[in-house]
Amino acid sequence: MSDNTLLEKLGPFRVRFREIGQLITDPGVIRDMPRFVKLNKEYRELEQIVEAGNALEKGVKALEEAAWILEREEDRELREMASAEIEELKAKIPAWETSIKLLLVPADPEDDKNAILEIRSGTGGDEACIFAGDLFRMYARFAEARHWKMEVTNASEGTAGGFKEIVANISGNGVYGVMKYESGVHRVQRVPATETQGRVHTSAATVAVLPEAEEVDVELNPADIRKDTYCSSGPGGQSVNTTYSAIRLTHVPTGIVVTCQDEKSQIKNLARAMTELRSRIYAIERQKYLDDIASRRRTMVSTGDRSAKIRTYNYPQGRVTDHRINLTLYNLPVIMDGNIDEIIEKLQIEENMERMKESGF
Repeated sequence: MSDNTLLEKLGPFRVRFREIGQLITDPGVIRDMPRFVKLNKEYRELEQIVEAGNALEKGVKALEEAAWILEREEDRELREMASAEIEELKAKIPAWETSIKLLLVPADPEDDKNAILEIRSGTGGDEACIFAGDLFRMYARFAEARHWKMEVTNASEGTAGGFKEIVANISGNGVYGVMKYESGVHRVQRVPATETQGRVHTSAATVAVLPEAEEVDVELNPADIRKDTYCSSGPGGQSVNTTYSAIRLTHVPTGIVVTCQDEKSQIKNLARAMTELRSRIYAIERQKYLDDIASRRRTMVSTGDRSAKIRTYNYPQGRVTDHRINLTLYNLPVIMDGNIDEIIEKLQIEENMERMKESGF
């Protein structure tokens, strides 16, 4: 695609940017808070596109002027300055073009949502539970570094440590857009603490990341939901095992069961359980969309396929391999301490390239 063609594509975005700029100063719009918030969000998104377009346009114009000087000017010093500017702009313009193309690719509307993280132990018995606990700690550290809030809603501990299953809500800026890459089967290769002969075992845990659905996303019929209460378990003081604060919701049409215990508050448990139930029902419909793109995207990122083996953590070699993009890193201790940014960034780059191809760039 030529520079001019790409710049021509920005015309409608610039017009809409000016329109919204006028609308958000209108007193009538300001009084309509839901509309005002929505327009402000669109304004900020368009602002990025317009600013990137302006930078590209100025760069292309400067390149043309420098080329004109180099072709016609006889002064050696001016020619050297023009030549240096041409080299500099030729290096910058492709980056500006890529930036614009990425901004023009429709974003996944789910990316800004909070997420529900579910980790389940798989093959490997006690070692799989311990590994599930290791993964949870990894994500907890990662969330903490990003200043996200993580709240455990339900957990079933393993007999030797870790978790048979643990579910948590993660809230913050763009949580799902980052965490969605973690859905799938995670495999660990190491010598378990219970192994007496030093043999390396392979165990697995399944990670599922769901976008948190809001009430407007899913309409639930109360008649379709069966609610059970029971005593909470685990640490929490005198009220644990004495008050019926834990909640179990069963969505009869789909058979989905959600449990939530927050030690004391039944109201708080019910609210969280309803959020998780909506998210799981919403995920069923979303999966149809994900299945559609899965066949087209080599990386299988954000497809939500829980059966796909996505990553191996090899302790003897200190190695982590992401099988979707054939990425291998030899810094396993650092990664298990929550530093998974490099892996996610490379997955995002790969997916963005594929999305650009789908959009015709």
